[in-house]
Amino acid sequence: MNGVNGVTAPPGLWQVAQNAQGRPYYYNTQTKVTQWTKPIELMSPAEQALANQPWKEYTTEGGRKYWYNTETKASSWEIPEIYKNALAQSEPRSTAPAQQFVAGGTSSFPQQRDRDDFGERQGVDRQIGYSQQDTNGARAPTFVSQSAEPEYANFEEGEAAFIKLLRRSNVQPDWTWEQTMRATIKDQQYRALKDPKDRKAAFEKYAVEVRMQEKDRAKERLAKLRADFGTMLRSHPEIKHYTRWKTARPIIERETIFRSTNDDNERRQLFEEYVIELEKNTIEREAVRRKSAMDELVSILKGLNLEPYTRWSEAHGIIEANETFKGDDKFKTLSKSDILTAFENHIKSLERTFNDERQREKTSKARKERQNRDRFLDLLKDLKATGKIKAGTKWMQILSEIDQDLRYIAMLGQTGSTPLDLFWDVVEDEERALRLVRNEVYDVLEDKRYEITPKTILPEFLELMSTDRRTASIPEDTLALIFTRLHEKVLRRNEEDKHASERHNRRLVDALRSKIKHLDNPPVLSTTTWESLRPQISHFEEYKALDSDDLRRQAYDKVIRRLKEKEEDAEKEREKRRDHRDRDRDRDRDRDLRNGHSSRYHSAGGGRHVSSRLSRSPEPDAYEADRRKAMADRERQYRKSSTTGLSPPPRDRIDRDSRHERISSRHAEHRMSHYDRERREREDEREKSYRTRGDPRGGGRDELDYGENRGSAARRRRGLDSDGESIGSGRRDSKRMRRDRSPAGGRKKSRTPPPALPPKDEPAVHSGSEEGEMVEEE
Repeated sequence: MNGVNGVTAPPGLWQVAQNAQGRPYYYNTQTKVTQWTKPIELMSPAEQALANQPWKEYTTEGGRKYWYNTETKASSWEIPEIYKNALAQSEPRSTAPAQQFVAGGTSSFPQQRDRDDFGERQGVDRQIGYSQQDTNGARAPTFVSQSAEPEYANFEEGEAAFIKLLRRSNVQPDWTWEQTMRATIKDQQYRALKDPKDRKAAFEKYAVEVRMQEKDRAKERLAKLRADFGTMLRSHPEIKHYTRWKTARPIIERETIFRSTNDDNERRQLFEEYVIELEKNTIEREAVRRKSAMDELVSILKGLNLEPYTRWSEAHGIIEANETFKGDDKFKTLSKSDILTAFENHIKSLERTFNDERQREKTSKARKERQNRDRFLDLLKDLKATGKIKAGTKWMQILSEIDQDLRYIAMLGQTGSTPLDLFWDVVEDEERALRLVRNEVYDVLEDKRYEITPKTILPEFLELMSTDRRTASIPEDTLALIFTRLHEKVLRRNEEDKHASERHNRRLVDALRSKIKHLDNPPVLSTTTWESLRPQISHFEEYKALDSDDLRRQAYDKVIRRLKEKEEDAEKEREKRRDHRDRDRDRDRDRDLRNGHSSRYHSAGGGRHVSSRLSRSPEPDAYEADRRKAMADRERQYRKSSTTGLSPPPRDRIDRDSRHERISSRHAEHRMSHYDRERREREDEREKSYRTRGDPRGGGRDELDYGENRGSAARRRRGLDSDGESIGSGRRDSKRMRRDRSPAGGRKKSRTPPPALPPKDEPAVHSGSEEGEMVEEE
């Protein structure tokens, strides 16, 4: 079988092959198994003897051999005795086992050299050498005597002799293998290793060792130079950690140690290393000094007796004024940030201590309050056991029993549940227990078909409960409490039924009153009697809905009383208007007298004017609606002209119209009854609120603004048209006043105009009067 590299393995059960890296592995032709370990069938007696003992030979990366015990996990640089004895027993003295040499060391599995191949090459190696070069640069073969070939006991001795040859020949580690062959092939020690591959591997091992030795020597030299250079730099204290190389070089260039090396880069590297170390030491010293200053500053802060709520602005001035802080220079190394950090840490510590103390006080207070509550609960339990606290007990009933008790006094003023809360908890427990007994009582009452009435007495109830076994064992005070609650419930239900019946009757009475009030043919007057009205309303549903004549008569009385009140109000209004007219007449007379117009009141002979004219009563105006429509058209035309940019009417006209409007509106108000004025005021207020909500600027968009807070021209004209008295009525009043003041007789009273009937409006019903009746707007 051929391996990866074309190596022919011996026939048999096991075959040997090599992978791409040249490492041999073994293949079983029967089981098809491959393994790295050499099988026993292919081992020589020496290999079998070495395989049977625990010590195994290995080589480090540097080419040094060591031995490892697979059982005890121990390793040794020296060859163990067991391994040495096994090696001596397995190897004959005349032959040296051939090993496959790997660069940097030997393999742990010695292999038997191919004897046939070694025999064929042995003659050539003993007889042919290379000493001279031909014209093409190849060495000419020279014959060497076979008796001059060196013999060694094992491979290690031959390898050591070959490496010694390389050292003696001053072979450099950067040489190629061809250069090394030319320098050493003439020496007899060149053939200490038979295989050319072993020679090349030994050369590579030698090159590695030489390079390592050179590196070690360079490290030792550099370490000694670094120490000497550092001593030299330390002898110059003017060199600081911030000194640069171009500054330090003129200072040290005359030193012997400086001239011990010719590499300027090396000198600069050593200087930079020294500066880095010097800076590191400086930083460490500054850190130690700063830490010491911070620790002492903390001690100073503890001695200042600061409060947890002290501010930095106050504390900074206190710290700066401290004598210890001002007298020590080491505090100058601290910045304001460092002092602030120390202050914050100190304040946090004070706050932590303060909070812990408050938490302890809070915990202690809560524990004390809980103990007070427990003692007060014991007091309530004692009262409950003695029967002073039961279902339905009030707080005022037991307050006199506990107000002097220390357990109650200790509960006053503390947080959490109050004594009243704890008392109600106990009462609630009693109420919960009473509900179970109450349910038994309800069951007995239901089974016996017994109903508690307002006339039921306690002995009768107790006798009933004693006849049933479910309630016979219940204490009498508990049954008395249940009876009291049931009796109160019955009384309360009767009162509610009575009030509901009264409310129903009031509604029926109000319905009948409204029906009576709105009778048209004939209408109800204040002089109408109940006997004459009763036949007219007896067929109404509202009349039949009332059961008694007293309730029906009550509705009639309300209507008559309201009519009389209205007549009285109208009479009062008439009296008020008469008084107002008299005051106006007196005022006009006084004004005329002051102005010298006394001729209006005196005749040419000096006597008073005796002729008089009675004022006429105002009459209803049949053209009021037409005037209102014309007024609306004029206002609409005015708005249209205002959009075209036309100017408003003259100011004198506005003043005159406003004055006429005030006079006419005053007379119109005199004519209106009390209820009409109230309704008009409500409508004005409602219209004003609508305009205010519609216009955020506070005024209605349909009002004509002439620069003053005056009524509109339409309102003035409406007042003039609807008023029964015009401007000339003032003259008539003056004439009437002169007539009344005539010398013939006393003062005559003008006829009182009949009360004008208010316009008929649709009634609006409202509830909530003092009598609980339905109130209608007149």
